[in-house]
Amino acid sequence: MSSSLEFADYAVFIVYFLVVSIYGYIIYRKREKNEHDAKAYFLAEGTLTWWAIGASLIASNISAEQFIGMSGEGFFLGIAVAAYEWIAAIALIIVAVWFIPVYLKNKIYTMPQFLKTRYNDSTALIMAVFWLFLYVFVNLTSILYLGAVAINGLAGGEYLHVIMLGLAVFALIISLGGMKVVAYTDVIQVAVLIIGGLVTSYIALTTVGEYFGVGKDAIAGFNVLMEKAPEHFKMIIPRPTATSTQLEIDKYLTFPGMMSYLAGIWIINLNYWGCNQYITQRALGADLQTARTGILFAGILKLLMPVIVMLPGIAAYVLYEGGHLPQLVGGKDGAYSAMLTFLPTGLKGLSVAALTAAIVASLAGKVNSISTIYTLDVHKKYIQKNASDSAQVNIGRYAVFASMVLAVLFTWNDVLGIGGVGGFTYIQKYTGFISPGVFAMFFLGMFWKRTTGTAAIVGVIAGFLLSVLFNEFAPAMFGNETLLYTAWPNGKGGFEIPFHICMGLSFVFTMILMIAISFAGPKVNPKAFELDTEMFKVKPQTTVLIIITLLIIAALYVKFW
Repeated sequence: MSSSLEFADYAVFIVYFLVVSIYGYIIYRKREKNEHDAKAYFLAEGTLTWWAIGASLIASNISAEQFIGMSGEGFFLGIAVAAYEWIAAIALIIVAVWFIPVYLKNKIYTMPQFLKTRYNDSTALIMAVFWLFLYVFVNLTSILYLGAVAINGLAGGEYLHVIMLGLAVFALIISLGGMKVVAYTDVIQVAVLIIGGLVTSYIALTTVGEYFGVGKDAIAGFNVLMEKAPEHFKMIIPRPTATSTQLEIDKYLTFPGMMSYLAGIWIINLNYWGCNQYITQRALGADLQTARTGILFAGILKLLMPVIVMLPGIAAYVLYEGGHLPQLVGGKDGAYSAMLTFLPTGLKGLSVAALTAAIVASLAGKVNSISTIYTLDVHKKYIQKNASDSAQVNIGRYAVFASMVLAVLFTWNDVLGIGGVGGFTYIQKYTGFISPGVFAMFFLGMFWKRTTGTAAIVGVIAGFLLSVLFNEFAPAMFGNETLLYTAWPNGKGGFEIPFHICMGLSFVFTMILMIAISFAGPKVNPKAFELDTEMFKVKPQTTVLIIITLLIIAALYVKFW
């Protein structure tokens, strides 16, 4: 068992790098020859196939925080963390059937444009600036840092800054070619990601089988996991009692049983998949059926993700408890890297390539969205109103480069303290506070004609302030038996409300406030979208995909309830 990479591992990685780079360049040259307008650069308008959309969605979604963070939660919580992925598949169905038709019918290309069209310029500008700061200083920095740390650990622990620069440059090579290059290289990235992830999971299971005397058999290894860690194969974390241990309380705080399914996990997923430029941009340039099929394809791929990012964490837990994994560098977040050390030479390189693919695809997708929002919603609207298509493309490229440079600078010495709290926690902390207000603003804006611009602005601000209240101040104010069902001792003399419950409370009160404010306005906002039943109808083949996805999810929940 060795954590260092050998020549064969580097060879596999170099082949991966060359394939992605050469393919990306071919796509770029083809795009440069045939497409010259800004919408083609930012949205690959009308040219993406359903499989490219679906693969790109997954490649952009799965990054270091999933490989490292979710594997760590698998080590800590077990299969309950798979709910993020399986509920995401249902959220993608909702987005495909009800959200995307609204965007496409109203020719929406960016999320700030949605807010301008539905509400007003002020709301659009506020959120455009917010998203730019969030994407650059939270998402890009955390993806870059976590990815560099993970790969650095496998490469010997002495090349953090070199790896960080390498990831940034690799992502820039792909991003500067525009959305079409990003999307089609993502097809290769997601193939490498899935193959490498499945190989890691397979080796993890056979390693468990070998160490526990049942042979190098993956099925036998999985049975060992279920036998040695039965509590890790329960979808619902039990509610603590007066006699619960601190570990049981901490698990409930992370994922509060059935309470998670009442609001929190739905807000996380519907906001992420339905109201996020970084994600929806892949589908906004396609026709409705292509967009729907691509999104549903992503939903089916989502069902595989727990096998790739969660099982290694559970395997690490069983090996660690059995004394076969003596050390976890970095606590639970070291579980995935620890399992990679069991891989033979060559396959280790493939798994590093898979991890790199996840990181680079996410970085490329993120900076492409940053350039799109900045160019179309800020620069062209407020700085250079008469910018030509070629000028917009150049501005977009400058934005790509500038955002990546800023991310590297702020990550170089861990300026934002990402390493101190952990990348996964870092992302959740700073995006989760705004999610209830943003989702309420989009949801009511789409489906309730009376929602006003004033209500939207108040809703975003109130959603954030309520999140702060429930997360930071409510436990100290009401840390007693009145919060018996939502707050539990955190081991430091105080009380803490589970994060998912905080999101649910914030969302409910934000919705009530927005509805109350909107009732003071006109009965129908003149900017409201026109909806009709025809736009939400689905074709038979789409219905089949939806039914298959739902049946698989239902079977999984029945198995692991």
